[in-house]
Amino acid sequence: MTYEHRSNQPYRWKWAVLAVVLAAEIMDLLDATIIAIAGPAVRADLGGGTAFLQWLAAGYTLAFAVGLVTGGRLGDIFGRRRMFLLGAAGFTLMSLACALAPGPAWLVAFRVLQGLFGAVLIPQGLGLIKAAFPPDKLGAAFGAFGPVMGLSAVCGPILAGVLVDADLFGTGWRMIFLVNLPVGVAALAGAVLVLPRAAERDRTLRLDLPGTALLGTALLLLVYPLVQGRELGWPWWCWAAMTASLPAFLLFQRYERRRVRAGATPLVEPSLLAKRRFNAGLLVGLIFFAGLMGLTLIISVYLQLGLGFSPLRAGLTQSPWAFGTALGAVAAQPLSARFGGRKVLVGGTAVGALGVAALLVTLAATGGPASPWPLLPALLVLGVGMGASMAPYFDIVLAAVDEHEVGTASGTLTAAQQVGGAIGVAILGTAFFSWLGQGDFTGSLQRVLWLELALLTLAGALCFLLPPRAREEPAPEQAHDAEPAPAT
Repeated sequence: MTYEHRSNQPYRWKWAVLAVVLAAEIMDLLDATIIAIAGPAVRADLGGGTAFLQWLAAGYTLAFAVGLVTGGRLGDIFGRRRMFLLGAAGFTLMSLACALAPGPAWLVAFRVLQGLFGAVLIPQGLGLIKAAFPPDKLGAAFGAFGPVMGLSAVCGPILAGVLVDADLFGTGWRMIFLVNLPVGVAALAGAVLVLPRAAERDRTLRLDLPGTALLGTALLLLVYPLVQGRELGWPWWCWAAMTASLPAFLLFQRYERRRVRAGATPLVEPSLLAKRRFNAGLLVGLIFFAGLMGLTLIISVYLQLGLGFSPLRAGLTQSPWAFGTALGAVAAQPLSARFGGRKVLVGGTAVGALGVAALLVTLAATGGPASPWPLLPALLVLGVGMGASMAPYFDIVLAAVDEHEVGTASGTLTAAQQVGGAIGVAILGTAFFSWLGQGDFTGSLQRVLWLELALLTLAGALCFLLPPRAREEPAPEQAHDAEPAPAT
């Protein structure tokens, strides 16, 4: 049974739609973070060199980041429900293929395909939620993304440590991909049952293939060096590729303008990029997720290499971070309704900065803790700040996006997060290992934390480019005096 949604009526299955979309988000975020812990076990079983370990994560990240804008546009053209089903089915199938991979080359190839299907799947979620929920409920719906994204990013290493150490049914590392199967099947079944068959497909739109190729090339020139540069020692061609990405983006922009003047369908709606709120949101997300993803990697490395924790113990040490993320996201919803999303965004980054400062004080006082306990309060505060920041972010950025721009906006917003994460990993990772020197892990982490404070300060300052609230509310006297609309 499927349901048809008429846009002038509230959709009765809206919360079920949210659950299905969040299940897809969980699959993607866990898959992007879980491999960092499980990589050594995978290599021990399948063989391969250090390049294999790099490509386990890089293959997925590159394919995902490069395909996101096109994936979002495909939802506008062919329908978001249809593309969600295709992406979920392909992602689940590739998860099974990864679990059964007979060798390193096969596993990397399946990871690339998994990233491409993820790029089709994930951008549809924000559009489906925006279509299913009335404006006054969108804040609560988008608020759920905060805890899900934060918990998935932080819990990925925890889950990887548990699954690899447990060796369930003798599957070893393969279980990190097999766990996607029940989630993927449940998401598919839920999508078939509850996603609305809204009249969302615009039959006048056509996929801009030259624009897709230009944008994909520009993103590849930027993201590939960021993902691989640190591991390769930043050879000259990395800098050349990143420099070449700028004229590639400019060429893409020029081509899109010519396409609009010719009356053809662009890959990215020009009206979207003319919106100040959306552009400011892209910039805030780029910097915020650079700090979040970069710090997640560095803390995992510090706990395992610097303090000698096992993968499981390192993951459990970060559990207060995950709990704080959920707590901050839950608290952010009523706070946003009362004070406005921008104040909560700024306050969340301030609390996150307080957590980073607390980590600095802890490291200075202990000189490198022998147990995880001294780190837990600071990680909890850091998580609260991160969760409170992420909760209102999507609502305030997407509130001004028109219906025909939703697919492009979702893909572009998610792509900015991926590029930001790659930049954060490159900058903070390079700084950490460059400062490591004679093995002073604690000193290197302290310097990275100062960089993290700078990123959070910059993100908080840029939040003032956003409007105070996601959507303007009518004045009380206007709401009181308004006459009810006649029944139809």
